[in-house]
Amino acid sequence: MATAIQPDRGRLFYLMGPSGAGKDSLLDACRGQDVSGRRLRIAPRHITRRAGSVGEDHIALTPAAFRVQMDNGDFALHWHANGRRYGISIAVDEWLANGDPVLVNGSRAHLDEALAKYGDRLVPILVCVDLHRQRQRLLDRGRESADEIDARIERSRRLQARLEHRFATINNDGSLTHATRQLLAIIDHHLTGKV
Repeated sequence: MATAIQPDRGRLFYLMGPSGAGKDSLLDACRGQDVSGRRLRIAPRHITRRAGSVGEDHIALTPAAFRVQMDNGDFALHWHANGRRYGISIAVDEWLANGDPVLVNGSRAHLDEALAKYGDRLVPILVCVDLHRQRQRLLDRGRESADEIDARIERSRRLQARLEHRFATINNDGSLTHATRQLLAIIDHHLTGKV
């Protein structure tokens, strides 16, 4: 059963960006961090991708198992993208109700649904990366074909142009340390109101 969401409780930091922008590396770098004296929770994703595949640390589910969990209401958020299903555990709602800040690897295409559920408690954050750097990262991880990479790059170009002026933005062309500092500063700002 979903936990009732209280308007004065935790914040959900909804990290978006194209494949290869470095979202997974940012999430890993934020694990165990405290921000403004509060524990930052990192929400795991359930994905219909086999366990042990290169890239994101995730909970692997078969499509049938994903459907069962979705039908049981086990996901706070879920969506379909790139031929796979993605889900965020309902535990996120409990963490938020306890006042914890929560960082989640979200979907740009699912942002409207996430905003409809969480309202002004959701803070969209866009991770941007140079398209040439993104292409190289996708080639290096070796999960997609050349045609799939081309399609992802084109989608990234369109969505980044549409979204980058609407939300807090992190540029991840440089070091992971610098990008992590940017992300933690955005989270701190939203928790404390400090500029």
